[in-house]
Amino acid sequence: MPAFTTKDQAVDVFTELFEILLNDATFSRIVREENLSAHFVHTKPDLEIFVDSDGVRIDDVPYAAALKIKMSCDTADSLWAGRLLMPIAVAMGKIRIKGSVAKVLEFVPLLHPAFDRYPGIATAAGVGGAH
Repeated sequence: MPAFTTKDQAVDVFTELFEILLNDATFSRIVREENLSAHFVHTKPDLEIFVDSDGVRIDDVPYAAALKIKMSCDTADSLWAGRLLMPIAVAMGKIRIKGSVAKVLEFVPLLHPAFDRYPGIATAAGVGGAH
């Protein structure tokens, strides 16, 4: 059974997750200073998430992001829940990156506030992989 049963469920979880990051002082400062933007393309269910210093947009990509990261929602669930590490996921082809892979791997430690909160967010939303 897939981790996310509906697109709305995935939208709710990932929107909350990225808003937590943008509310984190260190993360938001670095996003602004480095002019970072990320375009996540998730499949099964299909949705696009665009994150920059202006916020989180769903299925609205205003410009080409510095990083484009493609993965299934099941892979995203495993990644955020800590069951799958980014370098391993990239090496296995579960995550495809356009842009600097080194920048993504450097960026991962900044995501710590979201990794800590994801299990609770996923469980509250009824995400299958969180149990």
